[in-house]
Amino acid sequence: MSDPSRPGKSFDRSIVEGPIPRAVWKLAWPTMLQNMIGGLQGIIDHAMVGNFVGYAGNAAIGVSLQIFIVVIVFIMSLYSGMGVLVARFAGAGDHEKVNRTVYQAFLTSVGLSAGVLAPLGYVLSPYLLDLVHATPEVQAQALPYLRIMFVFSFGMLMFYMVGGALRAVGDAQTPLRLGLVLTVLNIILNVILIPGLGPIPRLGTTGAAMGTAIAGGVVSLIALHLMFAGRLVVAFHRGMNWRPDWSIIRSLFRFGLPTGFQGIAMNIAGVLLLRFIGSLAQSAEAQAAYAVGYTELFSFITWTSVGLMGATAAVAGQNLGAGHPDRSIRAVHVASRIGLGVAAAMGVLFLTIPRYLLALFGMHDPVVVGLGVQLLSFLSVSGLFITVALAYTGGLQGTGDTKSPFYISVVSQIIVPLGLCAIFDATRGLAPADIWLAILLGHATRSALSVLRFRPSPRGAPLLTGM
Repeated sequence: MSDPSRPGKSFDRSIVEGPIPRAVWKLAWPTMLQNMIGGLQGIIDHAMVGNFVGYAGNAAIGVSLQIFIVVIVFIMSLYSGMGVLVARFAGAGDHEKVNRTVYQAFLTSVGLSAGVLAPLGYVLSPYLLDLVHATPEVQAQALPYLRIMFVFSFGMLMFYMVGGALRAVGDAQTPLRLGLVLTVLNIILNVILIPGLGPIPRLGTTGAAMGTAIAGGVVSLIALHLMFAGRLVVAFHRGMNWRPDWSIIRSLFRFGLPTGFQGIAMNIAGVLLLRFIGSLAQSAEAQAAYAVGYTELFSFITWTSVGLMGATAAVAGQNLGAGHPDRSIRAVHVASRIGLGVAAAMGVLFLTIPRYLLALFGMHDPVVVGLGVQLLSFLSVSGLFITVALAYTGGLQGTGDTKSPFYISVVSQIIVPLGLCAIFDATRGLAPADIWLAILLGHATRSALSVLRFRPSPRGAPLLTGM
């Protein structure tokens, strides 16, 4: 362990003192690249499963991940609360409060993942798959995948916790390096486990889940070792109080739970959309098109946008902690312009070469390809709205307003899209294009409301006292 007199490396003061565009880009590009590289593991899962198992395997992974994210987002909301506090403390230059906050997030994650997520996820997985109307063929592939993801989720949680803490203090390059290791290891394991290699039998979707769990576990151990050794900006050291600090844990939930509810709202909407898709005449084909088109290909836009959201939250939070609210506002505007450029470029690809993109995932069935091409045409426009929405969401969360994004998500991700699907279904019968349109209008609503809401106060959310 590190010496208590050396709690970690120094904070990067260019976030609160240098040019705003450079500060945003300094945090954004490693995070964007990490998200894109990290997303390769999902693409590889889908591509290999699509070729070795078929589109039922693609549908199984898409359905399972949608359910898994709905559940796990509750624990990950702690990291949003952690990020708000850590960025503010880093902006104020307080090392010890940063370290204590991250350590309490670590303790809470251990308790929730081992005591709640693993046992309940294993038992409830079959019922959750029934909820989304997954066909028996899809359920057979999805059940082992989902159970493995729930039981062995701790490694991925630690990876996200360490990455979120480091980005909040201004270090986005270490999470990038850890993400590279994670992706390379996951690729190697996928190549071995999904098709079977040597004495290892073909494991299909089960192998994809095993690869993700093993890679996450290995990388999380590396990350925690670096923190305990004092080799990162955030460090755990001998001079710390190792017991739970309930005042910090309550603050993690106070700031984080609205973000968690936001994530739950968004992903419940995704599950209910899958339920609508499951009610279509060609449900398995539509679920496969959705899994590849929305979950994977659209992720090239959301990976970038989520990276920008994290960068914006860190820059906005640190500058608010340093007493520069005007710089927080400028950071959001810069991030949204960067995101629009990336979303527009990807939208052109969705419109011009959709069949080639779908073919990368083993999509050759004419019905599945037709539905995928149709979906990508809607997503080419939807990406412009979601990238602006996420940039402004980062600004809201970074300045301490974690409640507004939740309310906005309820309106834009539940009421608008699901309401439209219900109306179409009740009046003239639901078609795939109706669901794709509902997604687009939901993203447009989210963008408009996020922009209108962003009005950071000079003080922002209060800092934790008594630490």
